[in-house]
Amino acid sequence: MRKLITPWRLIGAGLLLLAFVAGVLLLLPTGSTYIFLPDRARLVAPLVDVEGGKPTRDGGGIYFVDVLVRRATWLERLFPSIREGGSLVPADALNPSGVSDQVRRTTSLRAMTRSQSIAAAVALRELGYEVTARPAGALISAISPDTPAAAKLRPGDVVVAADGSPVRTPADLRRIVRRGSPGATVTVNVRRGSELEQIDVKTVPDPANRRRPLLGVLVEQEATIKLPISVEIDAGNVGGPSAGLAFALDVLEELGRDVDQGYKVAVTGEIELDGEVGSVGGLRQKTIGAKRADVDIFIVPAGDNADEARRYSGGLRVIPVRNFQQALRALTTLPEKPPS
Repeated sequence: MRKLITPWRLIGAGLLLLAFVAGVLLLLPTGSTYIFLPDRARLVAPLVDVEGGKPTRDGGGIYFVDVLVRRATWLERLFPSIREGGSLVPADALNPSGVSDQVRRTTSLRAMTRSQSIAAAVALRELGYEVTARPAGALISAISPDTPAAAKLRPGDVVVAADGSPVRTPADLRRIVRRGSPGATVTVNVRRGSELEQIDVKTVPDPANRRRPLLGVLVEQEATIKLPISVEIDAGNVGGPSAGLAFALDVLEELGRDVDQGYKVAVTGEIELDGEVGSVGGLRQKTIGAKRADVDIFIVPAGDNADEARRYSGGLRVIPVRNFQQALRALTTLPEKPPS
């Protein structure tokens, strides 16, 4: 027995054990922590089919950026820097509604579908088409079960006013709620089926910023949209509304407007029916993803998003915008692209 248990065999067994433990740490996901990772920016044009549209071949293009989101492994939780651009996010910050991953994913894909319709409407209006597009409020898609809203609001409710001010878009609702402080009461008017109800709801602190109030609901744009021509956008399994501005710009490009001026332009930002560009998440990862695609310019929502993008831009030109028209002006005033 003594001859069989040699120092080399003990060392070998120890190395195998370490390899096993490292493999478990590398592959086994945690239950309460997610990781945000960069995803290389991708061209929008292959995803968009516009009736009467034509692809351009000037060397430029509109790119959209996404963030890979998954449960972090134990190794990533201990050493997040092993993944370039990786950011750990607690589950309650990612899912402020307290819903499951499946429900969150379904909601995210639905938000992407709605953002595509809104983007097409904004773009076609810019080109002079007659578009029927009426914002009709903020549609509640999910509610946190551990907030006061859970006892009073329901998925499918449409918020049409809050504290006496009309709510036509999700951005309207966010602005009104953030006027107060966590724990304050907001009076919302909701359309529930054919009925209109007035409900008082107490706000809660945002897990990501305890000084910022939330209702504890996920909302989407409720709107009636009818397009004069067919616009189909297939983003696959990419969810969320943050590619809306990129889609709108690309629809213009495909219908003959030289939007990109020959530049490779990465774009992020939620777009509303009035053309307003709303803030999005994951700017650190999106900026890295834009740089990986070797784009020339990165258009982002003004404010905190632009500040974060500049921190990680590494020389990439960042252009902040507040609305669709500002994005168009920024692109049309670019200097002529030098030949490559």
